[in-house]
Amino acid sequence: MASITTWLGLPLVLLLSALPASNNYELGSYGFGTGGTSNSSSSNYRINGAAGEVAGSQNSTNYKAGAGVNYEQQANVPIITISNDDNWYNKLKIIIDAQNNPSDAVFAVAISTDGFTTTQYVKSDLTIGSTLALTDYQTYAAWGGATGVMVRGLARSTVYSVKARAMRGDFTESAWGPTSSASTVDPTLVFDIDVAPTDTSTSSPYVVDFGSLPVSTVSQPADQVWVSLSTNGESGGKVYLSGQNAGLRSTLASYTIASQTGDLSALAEGFGAQGQSATQGSGGPLSLVAPYNSAGALVGVTDTVIREMFTAPAPVTSGRGSFTLKAKTQPLTPSGGDYAELLQAIASASF
Repeated sequence: MASITTWLGLPLVLLLSALPASNNYELGSYGFGTGGTSNSSSSNYRINGAAGEVAGSQNSTNYKAGAGVNYEQQANVPIITISNDDNWYNKLKIIIDAQNNPSDAVFAVAISTDGFTTTQYVKSDLTIGSTLALTDYQTYAAWGGATGVMVRGLARSTVYSVKARAMRGDFTESAWGPTSSASTVDPTLVFDIDVAPTDTSTSSPYVVDFGSLPVSTVSQPADQVWVSLSTNGESGGKVYLSGQNAGLRSTLASYTIASQTGDLSALAEGFGAQGQSATQGSGGPLSLVAPYNSAGALVGVTDTVIREMFTAPAPVTSGRGSFTLKAKTQPLTPSGGDYAELLQAIASASF
């Protein structure tokens, strides 16, 4: 009996694919796990991510919104302002607006003089350096809070721009925020003197005339000497006084009424200066220095030594002071019509 065997043919389909590869690397699979991962790490690095993140960002002219877990956990972008509030030549004030970041957030500040073509950083000691260390990230309180802090060691007459960013833990560092700019100025010292009975601007020559000097009488001229001082010196400024003859000198009589410190009402003879006033528009303050800060017939010496008369311990604007001269003769003082002294007032500032 014959048998018939029937073979049913099934099509054989071979699916061949090539994994993405280069000469040095090969991606082992196109697939992704369904569980996702929060981060991967090695001894020195960590990477944060999650499966299924949406790439890209949304933005407009003024705002940008990113996507994904990394963007969502970033700290809020801070705002920073820089200003020159008082004609500073070597420092500027910066104030950080934390933009509702929590109290444990820390902030870094970048600074530049060329629009961030070259970038430097504000260090933890408030100077400028070329590198940014982790210790340079400071809390809002360390940056002076709402009062701000002074960045020091800056160049004079230079425009500085700053920007800040925030961080509050792993994978949270924000982008750099908007920039703010301000300029330092040149060091300044403005000094002037006037001679008048009241606070009035006058021109040279500056002459204080005693007229006659009655014997055994403390005499004072009608005019006072007024000095003006303004400076942005970091440690303020000073006004000094000295005399060429160390007293009132008469060439005709070959005699000097010596300048000295003391009470002319108790001395037989003498000459000296006495401070009258010291004020300022702002800063300083401007004040008189002993022994010129006395009253009555007390005077300070005006000899050939350069002696401090006015001082301002900090930058001062529109400082204004005055002093008067007093003299006394005795019966044995030789008469002469040429008693005179050449006084020199000198101003200095501490930059």
